Amino acid sequence: MTIKSYMQTLGTQAREASRVIAAAKTSLKNQALLAIADALDRDRENLLAANAVDMENGRKNGLDAALLDRLELNPARIDGMIEGLQQVSELPDPIGEITDLQDRPSGIKLGKMRVPLGVVGIIYESRPNVTIDAASLCLKSGNATILRGGSEAIASNQAIASCISCGLQAVGLPENVVQVINTTDRAAVGELITMPEYVDVIVPRGGKGLIERISSDARVPVIKHLDGNCHVYIDDQADLEKAVAIALNAKTHRYGVCNAMESLLVAEPVAAQVLPELAALYAEQAVELRGCDKTCGIIEGVNPATEQDWFEEYLAPILAIKVVAGLDEAIEHINHYSSQHTESIVTENTAHAERFMREVDSSSVMVNASTRFADGFEYGLGAEIGISTDKIHARGPVGLEGLTSQKWVVYGNGQIRQ
Repeated sequence: MTIKSYMQTLGTQAREASRVIAAAKTSLKNQALLAIADALDRDRENLLAANAVDMENGRKNGLDAALLDRLELNPARIDGMIEGLQQVSELPDPIGEITDLQDRPSGIKLGKMRVPLGVVGIIYESRPNVTIDAASLCLKSGNATILRGGSEAIASNQAIASCISCGLQAVGLPENVVQVINTTDRAAVGELITMPEYVDVIVPRGGKGLIERISSDARVPVIKHLDGNCHVYIDDQADLEKAVAIALNAKTHRYGVCNAMESLLVAEPVAAQVLPELAALYAEQAVELRGCDKTCGIIEGVNPATEQDWFEEYLAPILAIKVVAGLDEAIEHINHYSSQHTESIVTENTAHAERFMREVDSSSVMVNASTRFADGFEYGLGAEIGISTDKIHARGPVGLEGLTSQKWVVYGNGQIRQ
């Protein structure tokens, strides 16, 4: 079977399964989610063994530390996948919800009903837990899905796919509601993103190169973010104890994630007070600092930042630091250089916080909190299918509602157009 015919078969099966899952009752979808969770719990040994194969191959193939971190499954991450499934099962089902009901002068009653998108294609790299996140959200929101994980995670993803299949079978739903592509051939991606007759939307999760390619070549609508150049701004009216804790966590909690801080902005009046303390803490974590001229004048051993550093998503223990005059310059810098993912201000000044929230043009904007909270699980979505920095349809972490659309519904009693 050629890649083209294989992908068309998956597409046909997904389209048929989408009609079944769109009509499924909430109770049945929730039973399926919990059955998948049970299958993961039962199959832990096999999941870890499959992941060990991927990890060993990854080391042999020279994957860097950030990618290996994303690739790894361990008991805690399996627990996280199970908890995510349980959380999604407890979330309200958006499908069929009718809102904005209003009576029209003609006598009709008009509203909007939330409906599934249909078939969602998801392309992602490294992180096998995305297989569960994507499957759970698509299932609960009444969508069929075709999943294409990275070649580096093929064994892990196939092991997880078996658990998903088990859970769906256990409650009598078609296995084709969730299909995991079983080939590492890159041509499969090219087919998936050019099948509008079978696929309604594509969600790419991965490096900038992958997402640029998908966005350029797709004939199917794409929900995406290219990179995560996230900022923390320490205001001149910040509680510096909070500021240190937030700036340390936002950078060092995990490096290889899109919501890690990549640029730190510090108001000039507090820079000399807070930067030496932060520099010492970053040194303990072996974080390389790259700074503006003023930063280099305050901290010894800082590498001068280039213009490119202000745009960079490092996904590594590297941080760009800039001393700014105050709030105006911070907002201007962020709106110019950021990838519109997540930004945070540390301040005790309510007016400054409100201005930052209104004027910073990113999908998540925070006050006195680490950028690491920009995550579907932390936002109470149960999981996320991705983070969108687009402004149309879905923005920020994409959960259940982001995988739905709305259609107009009209209730009448024999009305005819005059």
